[in-house]
Amino acid sequence: MPGPPRLTPFGLVLHRDGRWTHEGAPILNRKLRAAFDRGVRYLPDEGVYVVQLGRFRGQIELEETGLFVTGFDAGDGRVWLSDRSEESLEVASLRPSPQDGALLCTVKRGLVPDGLPARFFQAAQAELLAAVEDTPAGPALVLGGSPHPLPACLAG
Repeated sequence: MPGPPRLTPFGLVLHRDGRWTHEGAPILNRKLRAAFDRGVRYLPDEGVYVVQLGRFRGQIELEETGLFVTGFDAGDGRVWLSDRSEESLEVASLRPSPQDGALLCTVKRGLVPDGLPARFFQAAQAELLAAVEDTPAGPALVLGGSPHPLPACLAG
């Protein structure tokens, strides 16, 4: 018995600013966009991102990342992600986007060893930057009262 058909893109694109389009047309329905955000999954065996809504699953195209940081808490160093999961921020993984300098971090190391990139939305990035302080050793992100040095690519 043959397995499910091979996944191929079907025109659904997740843009680097979090917008969704289908075959070039913007998806304007707020509830549908929210469902797509929650439904983004990475399939390690296939090496692709999909959006899953109930039993429907379709491969999506990415402009940059499949996940976004929607919130940040400096008190405990947690980030909230667009798929409604949360995890501890890996400060050492912070880096600028090569496309426009927005912050990226690595998440989901439990899913794949190298993790997956997540892009900070502007509000979450502002929350993170508000927690950066100058220390004798250079700029550091203060999480729960403890300074964590910023990666060299951000400290300059």
